[in-house]
Amino acid sequence: MELSASQKAEIVEQGFTKISGVVPRVAVQAALRAINHSLGEGVSREEINKFRSQSYCPELQDSEAISGLFNRSPAFDLTESLLGRGKLNKRNGGQIALRFPGFSDEPAPKLWPHIDGVYSEHNGVPKGRIGNFTLIACIMLSDLNEPYAGNFTVWPGTHRRIAAYLKEHGPESLLECKGVPPIEMPPPVQITGQAGDIVLAHYLLAHTAAPNLSPHVRYAIFYRLTPNDRPPEPPTGPSFRDGILDPWMEWPGLRNIDK
Repeated sequence: MELSASQKAEIVEQGFTKISGVVPRVAVQAALRAINHSLGEGVSREEINKFRSQSYCPELQDSEAISGLFNRSPAFDLTESLLGRGKLNKRNGGQIALRFPGFSDEPAPKLWPHIDGVYSEHNGVPKGRIGNFTLIACIMLSDLNEPYAGNFTVWPGTHRRIAAYLKEHGPESLLECKGVPPIEMPPPVQITGQAGDIVLAHYLLAHTAAPNLSPHVRYAIFYRLTPNDRPPEPPTGPSFRDGILDPWMEWPGLRNIDK
């Protein structure tokens, strides 16, 4: 299974694409059952900030219920069609990303973009390192028909602007600006869709999770993907990645798309 030419072009132009109905309903329900069972056992208040930044239900992250959503559905082939056949390993885990309902007096709270892989207090990224990757895959486990329901939110086209900024200022400048380069931001898009849909997005695309003003928990699984032929990160020295300076280097599936 492969993305269409228009979907590939959308990634090049907008930095993301959404594909509907990728993960079977039975797999979605199995993941939800496992997650809700875990939540029913209790959530540590002392670790809640860590869970928000890294993953809820950490004991489930490498389970078949979570890994299988990607490995045993068309999600794997679709992603491999971008990163290269044989260059994508099966997932041995994913981030269980939940957004619980909150309260706000604002009908449209402000949204704050970021780029992953830069240190914050609870996200587990070491200070002074850039934990960059190639592609974000978000599998939706909730029906999201309206905005402000915890939606995965993107700023279309910012992968291009951020790539240009980092080419001029160097990839280490991500550390100085704490993952939010000072570029002009277009209006954000809160992605709607149904459980089983998948969003594929470029690492450099600015994104966030919208506040959840709905009455329901937002369930999603995120996989952060890199081709298996990328050289390992040196144990010491500055964090420098060719994939940041050349944002399409690790995307052979897009080589015939005009950039």
